[in-house]
Amino acid sequence: MKRILYLSTVLFFIIVSGCTKLDETMYDKIPGDLYPENEAQVANLSVDAYKRMQNLADDQGWWFLAQELTSDELAAPTRGSDWFDGGKWLDMHTHSWTNENEGVNRMWGTFWEGITSSNQILDMLRALEQNESIKAKIAEVEVMRSFYYYLLMDNYGDAPYLTTAIQPDDFLPVKIARAAIYDSIVTTLEANLHYLKPIDNKYLATRYMGFALLAKLYLNAEVYTGTPQWAKAGQYCDSVMAGNYTLESSVLAPFKTNNEKSSEIIFSIPYDEDNFSGFRIHMRSLHYQSNLTFDMVAGPWNGFAVVPTFFDTYEDGDIRKSSYFLYGPQKTITGAEIIESITGEPLDIDPYLPALKMDEGAFTPKQIRTTGARAIKYEIKVGAKENLSNDFPLFRITDFYLMKAETEIRQSRNGDQWINPIRERAGVSTWTGATLDQLLAERGRELWLEGHRRQDQIRFGKFGNSWWEKPASDQSRRTFPIPKWAIDANPNLGL
Repeated sequence: MKRILYLSTVLFFIIVSGCTKLDETMYDKIPGDLYPENEAQVANLSVDAYKRMQNLADDQGWWFLAQELTSDELAAPTRGSDWFDGGKWLDMHTHSWTNENEGVNRMWGTFWEGITSSNQILDMLRALEQNESIKAKIAEVEVMRSFYYYLLMDNYGDAPYLTTAIQPDDFLPVKIARAAIYDSIVTTLEANLHYLKPIDNKYLATRYMGFALLAKLYLNAEVYTGTPQWAKAGQYCDSVMAGNYTLESSVLAPFKTNNEKSSEIIFSIPYDEDNFSGFRIHMRSLHYQSNLTFDMVAGPWNGFAVVPTFFDTYEDGDIRKSSYFLYGPQKTITGAEIIESITGEPLDIDPYLPALKMDEGAFTPKQIRTTGARAIKYEIKVGAKENLSNDFPLFRITDFYLMKAETEIRQSRNGDQWINPIRERAGVSTWTGATLDQLLAERGRELWLEGHRRQDQIRFGKFGNSWWEKPASDQSRRTFPIPKWAIDANPNLGL
């Protein structure tokens, strides 16, 4: 299924750049007044809007990294001479980033690539003769543009809001208020819902993806506009859950290498190790010699690890603890003991990082190299390459169970029925009368490493708190600053 996107991309460029006619006149593309000629060509028009999601999960786009490393659940510690990189990882953890930080720079650019690509497609579609097929495609692409604007608004706050890529050469857009962007996104989504297909397709902006995005917007409405919208958030959660989505019996099923058929996933990025690369969390986290455990063709980089205080939020009997994290004595794929290449001792990963910055001399080689539980939530298949082929779930039904519970609790009702199936699956006791603090903790445990934690901590008023190796931070840290390079190019962005 996931390869449909890649084939569509190839087909699109073949159609656009390779068409010829069997007469004396040669064409290097289909004339605008003749394209699209059929339904297949109409379907391919939106491919580039989806392709712009490719960089979201790694350092080319930084969205996933920024959501995780600024939260209380994941750290990128400096390990001796490794992983300092000018302090960019430490700055994210300690909330001391500036508008010249790599993550701040690249994330802004990535969102705008998605918005601009969507607007370019929409400009072309609006120039065509309007029929139901074209109107449905416009709706689909407007929803994708709304998705990118949602990410932009969530991370940067006030920003320009553009609905066309056709502008004068000297055009310099101005920012509008975050609340106004929110209103525009909500209006656009709700106006387009009836055009979206009510199907289960994890790679398209379907009606259920639209419901999911609206649920997220309404859930965070108080952060974006100052006015809570818990009832509407709950209603759209209901709409999502009316689709053909169910909890898997296994906590790891939605994260397998071949997870495209998971009954939990609503909308995802279809990563592929060869054809659609960009998901390397295993390389960033696993020990240098973990390639021996998974018979990997590449050696990992020994970096990211779970924040120790977050690791302790899992009970010992929680299935997710042993499923999400790699720690303890390490073996090769054949079961032999791994001897750590520097310490000369059996490789035994201590799940507790001693510090965020472990300088040589101040910490032992064992502490520097073998501390911190590593990430294995996303299956690392035998023979894994530098990039994973696991789809990355942007929206999955478990999240919406917990969101529904939150909307109920915030309206002074009981949310246990939405939380307890998740806890039962994890092998821990159920709750009676769950509180918001309990819910936030459960969201953390269940949704660890899925890109939700920064937003959750902001919504619950916890993002400015101090935690392991991070001091308290002020309200200005709830959004990232617009990059310096963008302001230099357009001074209006600095106003």
